[in-house]
Amino acid sequence: MTDALPRLSRPRRDFVLRESRDAAALAAILGRDRLHAAYALAQLEPDAFPAARFWLCEGGSAVGTGAERGPSLVCHSRGGLGAATYVMGPADGVARILSLHPGPYQTFITARPSHLAALESAYRLRNPRTMLRMHVTRDRFRPVDGPTFRLRPTHVGVLNQLYRSDGGTGSYGPRHLAEGCYHGVRDGRRLLAVAGTHSVGPGAGIAVVGNVYTHPSARGRGLATRVTSAVTAALLSDQRDVVLSVEVTNAPALRAYRRLGYRAAGEIVEAGGVRRAGALSTALRRRLAAYRGREEGVEIVPG
Repeated sequence: MTDALPRLSRPRRDFVLRESRDAAALAAILGRDRLHAAYALAQLEPDAFPAARFWLCEGGSAVGTGAERGPSLVCHSRGGLGAATYVMGPADGVARILSLHPGPYQTFITARPSHLAALESAYRLRNPRTMLRMHVTRDRFRPVDGPTFRLRPTHVGVLNQLYRSDGGTGSYGPRHLAEGCYHGVRDGRRLLAVAGTHSVGPGAGIAVVGNVYTHPSARGRGLATRVTSAVTAALLSDQRDVVLSVEVTNAPALRAYRRLGYRAAGEIVEAGGVRRAGALSTALRRRLAAYRGREEGVEIVPG
């Protein structure tokens, strides 16, 4: 007879969390999933980095594979049209970061499908959509002909009017057009179609095309392909890679982007997120985690 405790089949591994302000180290981690992490890579640029927070988590029992190998990473940023959150790495580590640092009350989330459960533990997800991330380089790019024009800050009024034409919202300001790359097609003074950028990361040599929209009365004429081609061409003059996201069920858009030379680079999930209630419990968990890791200057969550 013995009073020894039974041995566990595997030792428990605690999760160790820390905030990182090491841009070079973060670039190396994000580079493991470069095409999916394009927006987060842009947050390492000097003008964006002060408004972004990056959290890393190592440990736990789950072992990721491929692009989802550790450490887990969560980036909360503010810029563009609002708050955004990007997550990568093993889902159990992502869940631990979000349990302590869920970020802004409302945010726009980009993640892998395998992160959905971790995200739902921290947020109420709005309109989650499975998207196909597509990618093009200079050697694969096949531009289409047709006149377009570069939008300037003075065009912000007609841009917002276009985005509202189908019941949507237009909340762009002049700085979005000054800092981004937007091309449009017009009929007189009326804007018919536009494409722009979600982010540009010159340091990483990658940009994200987005905000592609055509007025309902002008659809089916190839205008979206034309403006996307113009923006892609402008970006590829300076960047090594250009990516975009498209709903997997949007067959016309998929055909258009493939025509330009874009290729599939895997699935992502995009969703609006509203933080779940429980700010007090989150603060308590954060204090306990900091207490456990006080000697090392980290946060520790039991595995």
